[in-house]
Amino acid sequence: MIIAAADGSALGNPGPAGWAWYVDDGCWASGGWPHGTNNMGELMAVLDLLQQTAHVDEDLHVFCDSKYVIDSVTKWMPGWKRKGWKKSDGKPVLNVELMKALDAALDGRRDRVRFEWVKGHAGHDLNEAADRRANAAASAYQRGVAPDPGPGFSGATTAHPDAAVGQVEAEPDLFSGLVDEPAPSDEEHVVALERSLLGDEVRSDRAAVAALLHPDWQEVGRSGRLWTREAVLDEIGPIEPVRVEVLSTSRLADDVILLLWRTSTAERSTLRSTLWVRTGGQWQARFHQGTDES
Repeated sequence: MIIAAADGSALGNPGPAGWAWYVDDGCWASGGWPHGTNNMGELMAVLDLLQQTAHVDEDLHVFCDSKYVIDSVTKWMPGWKRKGWKKSDGKPVLNVELMKALDAALDGRRDRVRFEWVKGHAGHDLNEAADRRANAAASAYQRGVAPDPGPGFSGATTAHPDAAVGQVEAEPDLFSGLVDEPAPSDEEHVVALERSLLGDEVRSDRAAVAALLHPDWQEVGRSGRLWTREAVLDEIGPIEPVRVEVLSTSRLADDVILLLWRTSTAERSTLRSTLWVRTGGQWQARFHQGTDES
């Protein structure tokens, strides 16, 4: 049996994105895109692993920290196909080209591929190894250099590392067509990250949220409760749509930005502050507080 872990990463989500799968130090692969989402990376990691092991008769056991990926390939895909790759609400399936490629890669071997969820950033050796390589690939694209593709799987006939990417339509690049425009400032980047934490694309994926929260992250909630990082990750999920108003962005140091903003729903208006810090080139939320306006 082949035992592997697959993981994805996106710096900004969307932003420079990476993917990786890992069996051992002599058998792994990574790649990515200049602009993509965490879920694209998670899906592509599994897809490349399936493609590179297509010639092997052994069973495949894949650890993923993304329930979105596991549920997509094990629960939702048959229904999507019957409905012409539409969701139950009639809207198109996200990342549909990647989903179709995964469906094709699983054809004829579904009974020999097992997916198992593992909690991300919790010390699982294979998951941590895949996570490091996916993050390294995303960071490479952020710096404008090619990532290390890794040795791949011995005997694989699929071109590596991004054989399927040419046939997969990536999600729209928010900055496409703006070649002459300057790159977004750190302040703009932090605002985009804050907004992404409110979106279903990120909140449906625990690993995506974890990547945006500093290891020492804390939150003082509207009720006055002090939330730890793990407590928030355990409770993460979709929220009601809110209107976001950015009040100010203040650079407290080269790698520290304080963001003041307001969220509004039909029931309440809440003033919020988030302290963002940059470590190793990646911005992460370090502290957050929310206070309801009277």
